[in-house]
Amino acid sequence: MTRNRNVEGLLFDLDGTLLDHDTAAATAFTAALKGALAGVTGALAGVAGADVDHEAARRRWAELEHHAMDRYLAGELTFTGQRRLRVTTLFAEIGLGSWDEAKADTWFAGYLRHYEAAWRAFPDVAPCLAVLAGEAVRPRLGVLTNGDAAQQRDKLRRIGLGTALPVLVTSSEVGVAKPRAEIFHAACAALGLPPGRVAYVGDRHDVDAAAANAAGLYGVWLNRAGAPVPAGLPAVRSLEEVPALLGFGQPYGGAAG
Repeated sequence: MTRNRNVEGLLFDLDGTLLDHDTAAATAFTAALKGALAGVTGALAGVAGADVDHEAARRRWAELEHHAMDRYLAGELTFTGQRRLRVTTLFAEIGLGSWDEAKADTWFAGYLRHYEAAWRAFPDVAPCLAVLAGEAVRPRLGVLTNGDAAQQRDKLRRIGLGTALPVLVTSSEVGVAKPRAEIFHAACAALGLPPGRVAYVGDRHDVDAAAANAAGLYGVWLNRAGAPVPAGLPAVRSLEEVPALLGFGQPYGGAAG
């Protein structure tokens, strides 16, 4: 693991890096699907719940989220439109009929309430930020995330990171999304630093770490699952390893120097 002592600023991805999005989304979907099945009437009543494989539906929901968000980030769908597409597609596939926009919006509002209630920071976030906060010369910190600015800002506030990570740059405000270099450069500008002095940590090796490197930053892959790491790509298993990797606090695996 090669340490980088040139870093003066550090940007984090949000979903999957700071916030446990997958757990929150799975929890919310399970609760909201039960509500949808309980409300089934007419010809589908009494058979829909028995026919639905809840685990398969949850996996399909996650797939549809990635597909619809990619289309939103590409400008093909509005933020509301990508939500409706996920709902109407899934429920048609699992046999709950054709849902209009109003019905889809109502269901998604319920899902969103469950999702927001389940927002939690990963347990390795606080130790990482505590080390960085203890530096005599603290690095400039922020978040760079694809998504809707209002929702992403609310996530940071609700999980208690709004003050610790004062800079937030989102694709909805910049007008381009990761992996485009422009959004990385916009985030560096928000920190007041050139790309070569900024590190970026994210849970996807392609649109986060590799894309940051291509944009001139020091990209780090947060590889919690321990998947094979592409050659030359800095990677950590936990955010607790990040400060030392970048030369802050006690160097990883060695004495201070």
